[in-house]
Amino acid sequence: MKTPIVFTKSGNKATSAVKLNKTVFDVIPEKHDLLQQAYTSYLANGRDNLAVTKTRGLVRGGGRKPWRQKGTGRARFGSIRNPIWTGGGIAFGPTGQENYKKKLHKNAKHQALRQALSLSLDSGKFHVIEAIDPKMTKTKEAVSLISKLKLEGKLLIVVDNKTESLSRAVQNINNVSCVQATYLNVFDVLNADNIIVEKPAIEAIENWLGVTK
Repeated sequence: MKTPIVFTKSGNKATSAVKLNKTVFDVIPEKHDLLQQAYTSYLANGRDNLAVTKTRGLVRGGGRKPWRQKGTGRARFGSIRNPIWTGGGIAFGPTGQENYKKKLHKNAKHQALRQALSLSLDSGKFHVIEAIDPKMTKTKEAVSLISKLKLEGKLLIVVDNKTESLSRAVQNINNVSCVQATYLNVFDVLNADNIIVEKPAIEAIENWLGVTK
């Protein structure tokens, strides 16, 4: 298991090291099937079911036969709102009542998150900071701290307690998101180019995932 880089409160590199629990941060999967299930489950459960089409019974018009039943030489038809006609109803289209949710067992979710965290640590994008001021309110302060860390790409900040003031400080910074430790998910972890976790959040993550030291 690799050792993550540790930063001080001010954003400078610290000389101290941090001890990580192997049962949480050293779970490298041989296959990524569980990660894929957790990832797609997150997207499916957040999907808005907005697509709705009209059946032939909902389309306006078509109250009479377009032509008489016999004697015209053409095929019989009862309504111009038949699905095979232009302007007709849609057959087997979405109704807005489809259920796209995917259920994943709690233990499976936790295991997938352990795997995602382990992969981020193994790839060198997992970092630790001693603490982040929860009373930080100004975006300028957050930008100053992030610039000292010199972490490029999408940055995921994981804190023990996400306050409203801290949320306001980072919400207008591009490619930066902040999440409370107990609300971590596989989607955010895998999509982040770099992850910075404060020390109290590490303990919260290990306790949340049911690991005892």
